[in-house]
Amino acid sequence: MAVIVRRALGLIPRELAARPRETRDCRRCARRYLLSDNVIRLLDFQQKKVALANQMYISKDQYFKTIEEKLKKNELILKDDLKMLLHLCHMPADVEVAKDLIYRYHAENKNVAFGEFRFGPLFVRLCHELGLEETAEEMVKDQNLKGFFNDSTSFNILMDMLFMKESYERALGVLMEMKNQGIKFNKDTYILAFAICYKLNTIESYRICTLLLEESLTRGNFIPRHAYYFAVALAIKRHDVENARSIYSQIMHTDSNICHNLHVFLLALSGEQQNLISALEAAIGSSVSKFVKKVSFAHDVMAVVRESMENNSELQSECEDICEMLQKSGQITALSLDEMLCHTPAGRKPLNPLLDQRKISRRTLQPLRSTLLSE
Repeated sequence: MAVIVRRALGLIPRELAARPRETRDCRRCARRYLLSDNVIRLLDFQQKKVALANQMYISKDQYFKTIEEKLKKNELILKDDLKMLLHLCHMPADVEVAKDLIYRYHAENKNVAFGEFRFGPLFVRLCHELGLEETAEEMVKDQNLKGFFNDSTSFNILMDMLFMKESYERALGVLMEMKNQGIKFNKDTYILAFAICYKLNTIESYRICTLLLEESLTRGNFIPRHAYYFAVALAIKRHDVENARSIYSQIMHTDSNICHNLHVFLLALSGEQQNLISALEAAIGSSVSKFVKKVSFAHDVMAVVRESMENNSELQSECEDICEMLQKSGQITALSLDEMLCHTPAGRKPLNPLLDQRKISRRTLQPLRSTLLSE
């Protein structure tokens, strides 16, 4: 069993190297990040930067000199001072000034900041834009700023940045810091936490994943389906098929592509050959209505399926026929299970497009004013 798991989740088949460039590009695109644009909101942040810059009556350099003078004279730092400066930062040197301003602002307002504007996500988005994940990590972990990053969004964006850079150990450190500071986990946090543990694939990361899962279930916290995917895949990587099946049984809706792949994977590892054949037959495109989206299987999962049938010649022949039909109907993809798991989700579309109309002019980049809306 261990050999099968290593082949499926570790090694890349030789055929992959011979695949066309489009396939290799697809593989690179799948390994990006885990949070959608609706959470990162980097484009919104950049648009606000442009809009605020156009509204200023003095230059950026003059504004920075004014702020530096305030810092030298120990003058009171206002909320609007910090907000404007964060939106005017365009280079790492600007961020250094922003850091000094953050320390001063937090020292003056840490006892009255509850319910105020949250600067944490704003600063982390700035670091995201400039590629300064080390700076964001340093600030988030600084005990002198405890309470400044008092929201899950700041930590989630930072973990997503580190995940994208494949710095999984550092991302786990940020997760532990978030837990130690008592920041409440949301659904994005659980997805990131289990994904980081899955990528690390160590005894310690498996222990952390198991503890977080048990703790969240005990407290009645909502765990998204995507987080369960990573937990199941990690259990498979750790050769704990029994626990993987137990976690999979907790998924409420199992109609997604990844669920079908994990289900087939678990059946193959458990030696349930007849149930495996039945599951594959039910997924064949010709047996499903044309209005229903066909199930797609990862190529490495199908390799495990074939290998699990090697000791049964009768079922092996039937399995090969089914695999051939799936291949002809385009239901065996070039993606691996790992790439399916780490694929960036699409952002949510607004239910009513009329409520999501443009609010900023494309020509002047100024807010659009509507008489009807003002009334």
